Amino acid sequence: MADRIAVNDLRRHAISTETAVRTSVERVLSSGWYVLGQEVEAFEREFADYCGVGHCVGVANGTDAIELGLRALGVGRGSRVATVANAGFYTTTALAALGAEPVFVDVDRDTKLMDLAHLKQVVEQAAPDAVVVTHLFGLLHDMDAVLAIADQAGVPVFEDCAQAHGARRGGRAAGSFGAAASFSFYPTKNLGALGDGGAVVTGSADVALRVRRLRQYGWESRYRTGEGGGRNSRLDEMQAAVLRAKLPFLDGWNRRRRDIATRYTREIRHPRVDRPAVHGEEYVAHLYVVTCDGREALRARLAEAGITTDVHYPVPDHRQPVLTGAGGPVAALPVTDELAASITTLPCYPELSDEEVTRVISHVNAW
Repeated sequence: MADRIAVNDLRRHAISTETAVRTSVERVLSSGWYVLGQEVEAFEREFADYCGVGHCVGVANGTDAIELGLRALGVGRGSRVATVANAGFYTTTALAALGAEPVFVDVDRDTKLMDLAHLKQVVEQAAPDAVVVTHLFGLLHDMDAVLAIADQAGVPVFEDCAQAHGARRGGRAAGSFGAAASFSFYPTKNLGALGDGGAVVTGSADVALRVRRLRQYGWESRYRTGEGGGRNSRLDEMQAAVLRAKLPFLDGWNRRRRDIATRYTREIRHPRVDRPAVHGEEYVAHLYVVTCDGREALRARLAEAGITTDVHYPVPDHRQPVLTGAGGPVAALPVTDELAASITTLPCYPELSDEEVTRVISHVNAW
């Protein structure tokens, strides 16, 4: 059998960045400073510039970034937050930590992003305190349309950009549209660290100050706690240095991901496999997700050919046992449920060779 094709291969990625990453790690080891030092400060400046915002605050992981970013916007116990249920339970986890309630919005069948008509209905009828927009699978939502709905009701919008590093519309980057935004730097992300890491980006100095306090016990100065709800959630120097080393490569990686996704969309022609549209810079192809009415049969056929697939995500938030076990009504999200039963993720990462892409396409078409 030919070599197995993984959904993502971090070993190849490590080889492609080995020199730059080793240099950054050695720099940190030589410095003797490992938490909240010059590397974090430099990465925060560089990533804020990259996103086109005034402020970036590094935190321990992407879920903390959602929680602390929303807390800095005033979301807390009893707040109601509009969000989607097809994005892996991460926002819902953050809301639970805040004591806030998710108000689930269905998604569009084609883009798999928050459905605008349903969002408008939820904003008008449920009066949420905030909206979290997830740029799922690397596709930046039409933020002008989202903001038109939210702004009319005076509801702040928070962007979850964990899968959309570098996605752009009209020259503006993911994370620069809402009141604040979160990023994850988990190793598999388009910009990934060597462990966990995250950040909140914002144009507001006040929001950034609150997040800086919240990530370190709520301190307003050393050992003086002035902000409630704080915790220990700090981006360490090693991860910040690695991210600095990788950031200059991000746009090139995104172009390669987009090229692979474009080939898949144009060359997969199986009548039972629906592909996403071909996109421009608004899409950074974090995951290439198709829908298929025979998902498990397709996955089994590809596995026989040495091609690994995955499902992102098989259980929507509104059907997770931790919520359904409470005995309350289950939200009516027909498209979300339909997609959860049919989505499949194909391999898509910058280090895939053209020959491997051809192999995936050929085996899908031959199924």
